[in-house]
Amino acid sequence: MEFEQAAEILARVGQLSMSTSSVWRRVKTWGEHFQAREQAAEAQALALPTRDRLIPGERRSGGPMGVALDGAMVNIRQEGWKELKTGSVFAVVQRRTWDAKLDDWVDVPHAVQNSYVTHLGGPERFGRVLWAEALRRHWTRAGDTLVVADGAEWIWNLVREHFYDSRQAVDWYHATQHLWTVAHALYGEGTPEAQQWYRAHETPLFEGLADQLAGHFRTLARTHPEQADDLRREANYFEAHLRRMQYQELREDGWPIGSGMVESACKQYRHRFVGVGMRWSRPGIERLLPVRSAILSHRFDEVWSSVYKPPLN
Repeated sequence: MEFEQAAEILARVGQLSMSTSSVWRRVKTWGEHFQAREQAAEAQALALPTRDRLIPGERRSGGPMGVALDGAMVNIRQEGWKELKTGSVFAVVQRRTWDAKLDDWVDVPHAVQNSYVTHLGGPERFGRVLWAEALRRHWTRAGDTLVVADGAEWIWNLVREHFYDSRQAVDWYHATQHLWTVAHALYGEGTPEAQQWYRAHETPLFEGLADQLAGHFRTLARTHPEQADDLRREANYFEAHLRRMQYQELREDGWPIGSGMVESACKQYRHRFVGVGMRWSRPGIERLLPVRSAILSHRFDEVWSSVYKPPLN
């Protein structure tokens, strides 16, 4: 919560009189401790053996795990809007869910036990932070792993370095947005014809036929010169991510095909850091980010106990 709210709650609930500036100073002190802990975990992860070998004593006997990546924009003083790179590490379980289309109960994969990391900066450091969190969660013990994200190039470069032996998926929602782009380019945004065209091509996309869709877009580009640039761009996108668009296969193998777990986290970070009129100094927000991550990951008590050593009586 905001510092003013924290001071008010301390006064009302705890009968502790503390100014807003005092709250800020406490956050500064302990936020730096949280940062130090995060940096130590990163250093430890980088000191471990190469990614393609198990950590000594570990076996790949755990359940499936995944990571999801996304970004949110925050306003930094003297810098403007910057991307807050966000990652989620999660386990996967099957839950019985009612499917209205099938009119039956089906097993649907769900991401559970989500934990989160962030970095306000480049992908190289963010990749190390995310890898450290994956190792803390015993990533190398997982029987199988998945990375799900949008189509941003920096994400898949990072995956190639740290998670190269994992299955990969472009988030289903992002893929369908590109399909909608083609539909709207051909028939106009929001038209019944665009909706009909989209419904006819959604199933082939789900079935993993992105290459056939890309070929179809290129054929359409020759007969629709005004939309040709958009159609070729979308064809390139589907061709580039063909192996990451095997949605039916992923679902049959028990994997989620959406990145809602990390998109939800981005909303939670924005809720704290992108309020009306909020602008942050870079040191200020960087001290708060690991605290916010610990809260969202339901690990605050654990992390706090590792950084706070009460004085001896």
